[in-house]
Amino acid sequence: MSGPDSRVAAASSGAPVQAGVPWRDGEVDELAETFRVLADPGRLRVILALMETPEMHVGGLAEAAGLSETACSHALRLLRTAHVVKRRKVGRSVLYSLDDDHVSGLLGLARDHVEHARAGHRS
Repeated sequence: MSGPDSRVAAASSGAPVQAGVPWRDGEVDELAETFRVLADPGRLRVILALMETPEMHVGGLAEAAGLSETACSHALRLLRTAHVVKRRKVGRSVLYSLDDDHVSGLLGLARDHVEHARAGHRS
């Protein structure tokens, strides 16, 4: 398999993205937007809380992330818009969860990168 589909398959499997495969129009901008949404420590703490507890209410997420409920709600709105989290209504309550496993995989790779760089390895 070659082309954009092979890049998606490689990325989904955790394999490196194929070198030399051109990026589609707008793909770099979409990727940059994803990283922009993930670049906020408060939003990252919300994501990490959802990685530990698969479904949570705003109040629990706010407490776990160290945010006010207002700030947490704003973070959740941005994360929902970016398809990082989803919500499920249960009566009058709303439960939030990760939309899929891609972000946790990405954060795992980013953590590995940080630990690798911290250890002084640059290659």
